[in-house]
Amino acid sequence: MTVAAGCQLPAENGSGSGSGADPGGGTTTRTTDPSEARAQLDKLKVVTRTGSMRGYSRAKFPHWNTTGSNCDVRDTVLKRDGTKVKVSGCNVVAGTWISVYDGDKITDPAKVDIDHVVPLANAWRSGAAAWTTDQREKFANDLDDPQLVAVSAASNRSKGDQDPSTWKPELTGSWCQYAQDWIVVKSRWKLTVTTKEKVELKKMLEKCR
Repeated sequence: MTVAAGCQLPAENGSGSGSGADPGGGTTTRTTDPSEARAQLDKLKVVTRTGSMRGYSRAKFPHWNTTGSNCDVRDTVLKRDGTKVKVSGCNVVAGTWISVYDGDKITDPAKVDIDHVVPLANAWRSGAAAWTTDQREKFANDLDDPQLVAVSAASNRSKGDQDPSTWKPELTGSWCQYAQDWIVVKSRWKLTVTTKEKVELKKMLEKCR
């Protein structure tokens, strides 16, 4: 990424050219109301098994998009999720990040992964295969919904493209918010859930207080 002197990262939670609306339009924000999440989950289409991976590649979900003044989506998430973040132009060069998945403390931005809460491959199997490249690009760079989060590389690698029926964050205290975020994203983007996935999401919501 080319760095321009004096450029500024966008404000927290700001959207850029690559973030934005779902295929149906509208805006959804993070929910902290488990009853709302349960209602959204009950409205999602349930399938007995995941769809095919035929034709999938990460290249069909272009990321990370620019967000103005040579900044990109990765920079924006690092700035949003970190503390005492320092930048050089638009590059995040220092800061502290606490991974919500496993509690790891990270002080080198190069060692921080930006996780897609609903993995790209999972999205492909649950509806995104039928989207246009433009729609998939918006999904992969979605700053408007709780789809992108700064986490440890180890937790991100452990998760891979799994859904909550086979992978959950190591920190059980994060299960409530993780489940709500997963449901918000799938609801916003009209993606399906499997029967097992829905069962586990309901169990995770029981952690909410």
